[in-house]
Amino acid sequence: MTKEDPSLLERAKRAKRIVRNPAQYKVCVGCDSIVAAKVNICPNCHSYRFESDQEFVVAQAKSLSCREQHSVVSEDLL
Repeated sequence: MTKEDPSLLERAKRAKRIVRNPAQYKVCVGCDSIVAAKVNICPNCHSYRFESDQEFVVAQAKSLSCREQHSVVSEDLL
């Protein structure tokens, strides 16, 4: 039996929230991050282009929940 990675568990929890209500989120076209629908500029890559199709958001959430984080986020730069 292997021990679960806490970061993957957290990503799975966030993905579950997103899948339950995809209308509140959108995917950044620049870095593939999922952000709140009200965001105008991606906090990770500063892109302003987003995909808000709910099926696409759900698919991206499921994809991201199954792998470790690869992108650099603002918290990493502190």
